[in-house]
Parts: sequence; structure tokens; C-alpha cells
Amino acid sequence: MARLFMAAMAGLGHEVSVISELRSYNKTGDPATEDATAAAARAEIARLSNTWTANPAERPDLLFTYHVYHKAADYLAPTLKARFGIPYLISEASIAPKHKSGPWAAGYAQAAGAIQAADAILAITTLDRACLVNFVGETKVHTFPPFLDSGPLALAAAQRQAHRQALAAKWNLPQDRPWLLAVGMMRDGDKLASYRRLAEVLKLARTAPWQMLIVGNGPERGTVEAAFSGIQNCTTFLGQLGSESLNAVYAASDIYVWPAVNEAYGMALLEAQAAGVPVLSVATRGVPDIVRHDETGVLTASDDPQVMAQALLSLLKDTPRREAMARRARDHVTGNLSMKAAQERLASILDRLVLAA
Repeated sequence: MARLFMAAMAGLGHEVSVISELRSYNKTGDPATEDATAAAARAEIARLSNTWTANPAERPDLLFTYHVYHKAADYLAPTLKARFGIPYLISEASIAPKHKSGPWAAGYAQAAGAIQAADAILAITTLDRACLVNFVGETKVHTFPPFLDSGPLALAAAQRQAHRQALAAKWNLPQDRPWLLAVGMMRDGDKLASYRRLAEVLKLARTAPWQMLIVGNGPERGTVEAAFSGIQNCTTFLGQLGSESLNAVYAASDIYVWPAVNEAYGMALLEAQAAGVPVLSVATRGVPDIVRHDETGVLTASDDPQVMAQALLSLLKDTPRREAMARRARDHVTGNLSMKAAQERLASILDRLVLAA
């Protein structure tokens, strides 16, 4: 998502550069890690301040930070903004008051200060927006849904049959049944929980024919594969794929199925729709911000396996409904969640911030 924002700004004619490679992520809230980050940030601020003071032409017109929260606070931009009067924009900030005390107290305080210092905040999800508005007010919080460059996926979708035939030949896949798809890293935590829940759903949906395709790899691959024991004859693990190969798999598939356990929103859900693949997921966190229930997919109220399995069976039995959702999914991404749509939203925000400085 951060790279997409950089591409969007560059496409609008702005020169975009990464001013620092300081990494502030603190997975466990370890105080020593946070202290080390703060010390490294002070050195970076000194370096940048010296450079910009000696060479004013190198001073940026805008500071942009992606994903500020208690585990990854912004230690640079607030001070640089104050010192040089540079406008400051944050995308995908989140504030969780429950972390005001506890292991992430220092990270929370720094993130909260950065969010308060920002001139504008792009709220990626409705959930984040509500928390941010409560924290800083409505004036500087802008609704800004996730987006992607949908062009390559649209091109892949136009060659759906060719991709389907090629994949069927390469992986010995049956073409006479719907292909289900899931894409995700195979790591511990929420991703593994989603894979396990997916396996439960599929085992309950064996009354209809389907072929499951799974794209991804990681340290928990063995655990993931074990979760699909009993349905391995209709499940194919494709491993990690490059973007071109992955686009072909998206385009060749019929339903994207993902329980989205604790997903912020899920870029793969967005990619699937861009390729004309209806989504079956859960109405949790930011998923409803990108998937329109009963229009571009089906969102169940919970990730209960029985509920999701019944929704899957319903989609499997109704080809015209799936095809209508596929068309609406492509149109939804093109009209609302594409790079072009994002640039139209972003242009006015950037111009206002820079001109006001």
C-alpha cells in the first residue's frame, strides 16, 4: 500500500523520495527497542536537519508517513514538521487508547503525538476513521479507501479462458468445476488462523464440487497443509507466485474465499475483485469498505464455519449470480478503488496542504 501511494503521487507529477530507512516497528513493546528507535531517530533528525539547512533546495514540500500506530510510531516527521514548517500527511493511522499504558505505552505516546501533529490524515477504513475522528476531530480526517493499479488484473481477466486452460494443464486441474482461490502468507498468527478456518469451511462444503487453489508460502506451510488433510485431493498448493503469474490465477478463478481473521481490510480481496472474481469473506474490520455485500461478493456476519460454508454452497450453485457479481466487482474497483480514483482524491488534498504551507 505504501508503494502504491508513492506511485500515485509520482503519477500526479510529484517527485517522491524516501528520506530515511529508519524502522520503528516494535512487535512486543520491548522498552529497550523503543529507546533504541528514539535514539536512532534523533540522529536521523540531526542528519536531515543539517542537510536541509545547508541545501534548502533538498527540503521537501511535504512529509508523508504510512501506517502510524503504537507498534510503529513516527519519530521523525513531527519534529521535522515543527522545525522546518513542512506540511505533514499520514495515511492509515490508527489509535488504540487501550495501549496508553502497558508494554507499548511509549510507542502509543509517540504515535498519538504524531497523529495530533499531522495536518491531514487519510483513513483507510471506516473503523479507523471513527477512532481518529474521536481523537483529533473531523476536520483533518479524510476517508481514503484502499486502492490498487487495476490495469494488469483487468488485462489478465480479459484472457480468463487462456489462463484457465494453461493452469489446468500445468497443475492438472479439473475445468468442469468452480475454482476457489485464497492468497496469503503462511505465517503464525492471524494468517494461520484464517487458513485453519478456511479448511473448516471447505470440509463442510464438500456436498458441491469445487477445486481449491492456494497461493502463498512461509514458515507455517506444513501446518497449513496439515489443516487441509481430508480434502487434499481437491486442494492445490501453488506456492509463492510472481505478480504476473498471480494475476493469471486470479483471472482464472471463480470465487475468492477468505475468512479474514483480524484483517485490516485485505489487499487480496481488492485484487480478486479487480480480476472479476466475487469474494466470500466476513463483515469484519475494513473488509466491508472494499467488498460490497450481495453486489461484489458475500460477507457473512461472522467467520462461523457453518455460516460461511452455507454461503459458499449458495454461490457455487448459482452461476448467474456469480457472473453478475464478477462484473460488478470489476466495475467497483475501476470506479472507486483504482489508481485513477485514488489520484483524483489525493490531488486536492496534496495541493491544499502544500499551498497552505
